[in-house]
Amino acid sequence: MSLGLPDLTCPVTEVAPGLLGCLLGVRAEDGWAVLRITEVEAYGGDGDPASHAYKGVTPRNQVMFGPAGHLYVYRSHGIHWCANVVTGREGEASAVLLRAGEVVEGSDVARQRRGERPKPRDLARGPGNLARALGINADHDGADLLGQGAVRLEPPATAVGGIERGPRVGISRAADRPWRWWLGGEPSVSAYRKAVRRVRTAT
Repeated sequence: MSLGLPDLTCPVTEVAPGLLGCLLGVRAEDGWAVLRITEVEAYGGDGDPASHAYKGVTPRNQVMFGPAGHLYVYRSHGIHWCANVVTGREGEASAVLLRAGEVVEGSDVARQRRGERPKPRDLARGPGNLARALGINADHDGADLLGQGAVRLEPPATAVGGIERGPRVGISRAADRPWRWWLGGEPSVSAYRKAVRRVRTAT
């Protein structure tokens, strides 16, 4: 693939694999860290039942309905922050979830945020860990990824190859869509798991 950023205004399923190998850097109060994106998932708008935007605009998801090239940040299960790149034309509400990455700069800062226990491959393995390693939180929701601000998306440093594709992780709606892409053989890629439906039993 070419060494450049994908056209973020294109459909989300075209943009998502083009983000693999790209660099995402975040400057926070405690330091600067950069990672190479190794795993992503695509989420559409009203045509994707797994998307936050499926039922329309809300205060939580309004950044998804804005212009491409901004960061959409949300809280998952009340615990983890998750980072997404907004794509498509304004009003389409599509975004790419950044699922995993390899920390390539500021590993000492990422380590301080994640603690001593995780192995280097696990510093940004999984969307919650990725956001924590980079210091991403609610304050970064809506950040311009293409400007000169605290969050910057940049092209890959080297050519990218060996891209693999499969279903998205841990979702129950539209679970069979092969809208997850990752770099084959990359140890930072998260483990695949299906969503588990909880069944209530009589007591």
